[in-house]
Amino acid sequence: MDVRTAANLIRAAVPPGAATWADLGAGSGTFTRALLTLLGPKGRVVAVDKDASALAELRDAIGETALGARVVPLHHDFRKPHEFPPLDGVLLANALHFVAPDEQAAVLTRLKNSLRPEGRLVVVDYDGRAANAWVPHPVSQRRLAELFEAIGLAPPFIAGIRPSRYGGTLYAAWSAVSGSSSDKRA
Repeated sequence: MDVRTAANLIRAAVPPGAATWADLGAGSGTFTRALLTLLGPKGRVVAVDKDASALAELRDAIGETALGARVVPLHHDFRKPHEFPPLDGVLLANALHFVAPDEQAAVLTRLKNSLRPEGRLVVVDYDGRAANAWVPHPVSQRRLAELFEAIGLAPPFIAGIRPSRYGGTLYAAWSAVSGSSSDKRA
């Protein structure tokens, strides 16, 4: 997926402006760069991945001028606890499906607790796709709604859907910490 496609998929979930987000399971940075595009010049992204070589690719793709000021690479497994600064948003793009189903709610709860009031938890995952080695625990839209309810979030808003070339659909969905009723479904 290219950066423009990724940005279009999550656009309705990411309000523009000066904000600090975490991209968990950032890999080589497709969604990190999409977040930077959507947040604008005052946005900041903590790019988290347990694969040091993927973070090196991210550094190369973004360039040294953005590092530190706009992107903070963090070598860490997001499934484990970490003290983040207060965040305006957390993005798990193609990442939550690497967490065992019986651990997903606990991971999401920890992430929710790192969000500021009105902060957004955004998930990009597969609907209608069977598990395999690359997507061991796909999180369907229905499963995500159950998880959000279990951790005290409002039902997810769908930000975008697109067919997946690997089967099923790829969707982006989000909810805000407070579940503000002023948000509109995308």
